[in-house]
Amino acid sequence: MSSTRLIHIDIAAQRLTRWERGRPLGSYPIASARRGVGERMGSERTPRGWHYVRARIGDGCPVNTVFIGRRPTGELYTPELGHAQPERDWILTRILWLCGLERGRNRGGTVDTQRRYIYIHGCPDEHPMGLPSSHGCIKMRNAHLLELYPWATPGTRVLIEAP
Repeated sequence: MSSTRLIHIDIAAQRLTRWERGRPLGSYPIASARRGVGERMGSERTPRGWHYVRARIGDGCPVNTVFIGRRPTGELYTPELGHAQPERDWILTRILWLCGLERGRNRGGTVDTQRRYIYIHGCPDEHPMGLPSSHGCIKMRNAHLLELYPWATPGTRVLIEAP
């Protein structure tokens, strides 16, 4: 695992900051879970604690590629598509799939982040940042995710903190 790189997610501030060798490299607004924080399967809450990037998904896909089940659907998101299907949970552009590191807290059993399919992913540009609105994942602007994605190699540590 990459020990010199860290993604820090501050739920209270709704910000993601990437760190390398103890120095911040960038800070971005995010949107975490509308239902708050929590680790239980089916809770639609953002899990807390130490994680790592398990996998990166979406190499080479165009911006606004729509994903379902971590696979591109062949669609490209547009505001018109969003208005036509407002119930969809839009996972766009790239996916950083997270895995918990703390057994009993966010790894294993009914609290397993990976089995809950918790990601850092892109979302429609018209979705507000800074306001909790996801189904548990961390949503980012596509442009910001494209900055983070090549840097966040598998094994990069992720700390999700909430008050």
